[in-house]
Amino acid sequence: MEDQACPRCKTTKYRNPSLKLMVNVCGHTLCESCVDLLFLKGSGACPECMVPLRRNNFRVQLFEDPMVEKEVDIRRRILRDYNKREEDFGTLEEYNDYLEEIEDIVYNLCNNIEIIETNKRIEAYKRDNREVIQRNKTRVGRDESVLEEMLELERVQEESRKKELDELETEHKKKKARDKQALIEELMYSGKDAAQIVTEFAEKAEKQREEEKQLPPPKLSNEFSTGIKFGQTADPSLIPVPKSEEGPLFVYEPLIAITDGPTPPPTNEIESLGYISHIRAETQQENAGGFTATMACERALQEALQGLFYTPTAGVAVGI
Repeated sequence: MEDQACPRCKTTKYRNPSLKLMVNVCGHTLCESCVDLLFLKGSGACPECMVPLRRNNFRVQLFEDPMVEKEVDIRRRILRDYNKREEDFGTLEEYNDYLEEIEDIVYNLCNNIEIIETNKRIEAYKRDNREVIQRNKTRVGRDESVLEEMLELERVQEESRKKELDELETEHKKKKARDKQALIEELMYSGKDAAQIVTEFAEKAEKQREEEKQLPPPKLSNEFSTGIKFGQTADPSLIPVPKSEEGPLFVYEPLIAITDGPTPPPTNEIESLGYISHIRAETQQENAGGFTATMACERALQEALQGLFYTPTAGVAVGI
């Protein structure tokens, strides 16, 4: 709270919980009141670095560190033009060099290093790659429209599903109330045994529940409110893969090790039988990694006893 303060009026988030900090291209913050005062005459400069500022460039600070805000803004602005993809390069090495160049530009602009030379470098790139930049912008816009269409599809389907479930739930409540009223009337006016009436009612309710489980899922709408059907422009590679039905749960079966040798002593007997006395104690680093002297001794015993009962088959030469 104390760290989030306006550098001009010194108001903190602790003293004013409703304080709204704004950040500009230079990365320095001002509260909303100071921003309004700064532009009373129509123009203003940053009180800390004296960089000329514009009112419409101020935005609400999302991160506590204003330098993060500055980097996010610079990165978004640079990637708007540096929008080449891996398929635009002949080799992976060229693409990696291109990504490294982007990081160098972002670093220079964030830390105010060679600002003029960096901006000239950006302008030269935009001038030399104007057609590629425009083509990739068009492709990105097309991909975004496809994603928006898919999101709209999910939203419409979710609303349709919710409406269907609400109608089913309302109908179920009404039916339950009618059945309850029918049971009460039958108990009051029928000459049958009360226990028999309740049993018949329970069997009928159970049968209805089983029938409801077997009902097919509700059919979802496949068009927008304007009448345009879904999927007319969607890229098949972007259509989500339907979820497969889950199989049976995994059941753990203990491992049965065939050692062809004597059974090594259990862990709780390694220390009591004196095996551990010939093993050095584990260090703090080894213990922090989960290793103990008992574990090392147990593994050594398992390896030493393994294969002692092994008998080679007839006709196989055994090397000595």
